[in-house]
Amino acid sequence: MNKRRLSTALLLPLLFLFLATVGEGCTTILVTKGATTDGSVMVSHSDDNDLMDQRILYIPARKFAPGAMRSVYCTAAAMGEFPQYNAFVYPRMVTAERGPGYDTGGPLSVPLGRIPQVAETYAYFDGSYGIMNEHQLMFGECTDGAKVSPEPEPGKRIFYSAELSRIALERCRTAREAIRLIGELIETYGLYGTGETLPVADTEEGWVIEMAPSPEGTGGLWVAKKVPDGEIFVAANQFRIREVDPDDPDMMYSKNLHEVAKKHGWWKPEDGKLDWLKTVSLGEYNHPYYSLRRVWRVFSLVAPSKNFSPWVEDGFTREYPFSVKPDRKLSVRDVMRLHRDHYEGTEFDLTQGVAAGPFGYPDRFYGPYDGAGDVGDPSRKLDGAWERPLSVTYCGYVFVNQARGWLPAPIGGRMWLGLDKPSDTVFLPFHVGVNGLPRSVEVCDTTKFSRESAWWTINFLANYAGLKYSYMHKEIAALQEQLETAFLANLEIVERKALDLHRTDPAKAREFLTDFGERNTAETLAKWWDLAEGLIVKYNDGLLTEGGRIGQPLGYPREWLETTSWPSGPTTYEKPKGK
Repeated sequence: MNKRRLSTALLLPLLFLFLATVGEGCTTILVTKGATTDGSVMVSHSDDNDLMDQRILYIPARKFAPGAMRSVYCTAAAMGEFPQYNAFVYPRMVTAERGPGYDTGGPLSVPLGRIPQVAETYAYFDGSYGIMNEHQLMFGECTDGAKVSPEPEPGKRIFYSAELSRIALERCRTAREAIRLIGELIETYGLYGTGETLPVADTEEGWVIEMAPSPEGTGGLWVAKKVPDGEIFVAANQFRIREVDPDDPDMMYSKNLHEVAKKHGWWKPEDGKLDWLKTVSLGEYNHPYYSLRRVWRVFSLVAPSKNFSPWVEDGFTREYPFSVKPDRKLSVRDVMRLHRDHYEGTEFDLTQGVAAGPFGYPDRFYGPYDGAGDVGDPSRKLDGAWERPLSVTYCGYVFVNQARGWLPAPIGGRMWLGLDKPSDTVFLPFHVGVNGLPRSVEVCDTTKFSRESAWWTINFLANYAGLKYSYMHKEIAALQEQLETAFLANLEIVERKALDLHRTDPAKAREFLTDFGERNTAETLAKWWDLAEGLIVKYNDGLLTEGGRIGQPLGYPREWLETTSWPSGPTTYEKPKGK
């Protein structure tokens, strides 16, 4: 995701490159049913959005009269704020058309355009992008660099992936249906913003649709590919689809893709099959390995037998395939662990080295001295770069969705929601059959601290733990393990009860699941505050207070002290030579 607004030249000889804010970008994973321990299909997404709108909202199903129109709103998630459309970082949208969550008061969002509405829409969970609907259709997302990144323009370009995913969740039940609808909307109404990768899956299969604005100034380009069953897909701010094969039944693409690419010199028929990545982008995002290192890391963790190398020739490498078969099948907690990773145990381990400080803090803070632009941008200048892990401090929220076709949809669909950064959050389970989400999840203003907000609860402890990370993270991880293990055990009982209720009264089953989500969230947040308050006392002033012993000194690790001025500090009264 990117939120800094930039002016765009659409038709220059060297097409304009979207200059991303260095600290942003998302990671998204799709695990097919043949690659999971329980036969579910999973889609995950870390929304690494700095301090944008962190509310996760329940959008209710609605019915509409014939002739109704559906507004399409601008988003600050694409290229920054657009005050002329009342599109801001927070709130992301203000309208009565999407239910109570977005009917918050303040200046109403101004539509970029309107499209014909359907008679009935489905309920879904929503964030910066659509998440999952009541029929277990689900999306992930990551932003990609593209050769052109035009701003929205009514009548020419009114869609970005955020609204595309929401409309698909409102109207579709299957991944194929969603891809066809998204493709039609792009071609008819136009695409603005950055390049985008959207994993989209249902209870049976998973697909990836990637899109890029067109140099024509209208319409848009897109391609979709099915992830083979039994395999796992990951994307991290770079297009992942390569050759577009017209004869492949597991591919779909925009009808004018080849025509536009040829016209603008992006592809020549004599080159063979069109390479989507090379055709619509300048390569990797931001700096070398900003994207590819995360792809390598996920593949190396799930398929170590394949011995993928972390080093490649360039950003257009073919060393990492579109998807891989894992050495063993993955559970939902395995996917959570992938998102919590900082390259621990590798040569890129961010908990090690001088930059990690004395207590192994893995997060790096980006600033104006860091580079911007894509690797293929000839004007890009880099003085240095940090490794970019899966878990970052500027993550707004992360989720792992599960679609389980052997259960009724209201019970089978689960969103495991982690607020704030993955390494120091807890994944809360919510079923798609609820009547609403807890208020604590649906309220969050990142400019105003509030104990009523679930996001602020998690964020507070994650930030505080940075003071003595190697100590405090262990206690956070222990609570994560305790809670998430208990969730899974308790869910077996909860879902059996919900299934019994669903057989006789589906409405009561929904009420039961809603109550469970409310109660479970409240109990979890209370435990999170207990831990936070306990750690404030335990490590107050950098000392250790426990077991009745107050203020025990902990100091610093010896190996870190050796990297500081400590060894040459005043150990005698003599003036050091050279001073």
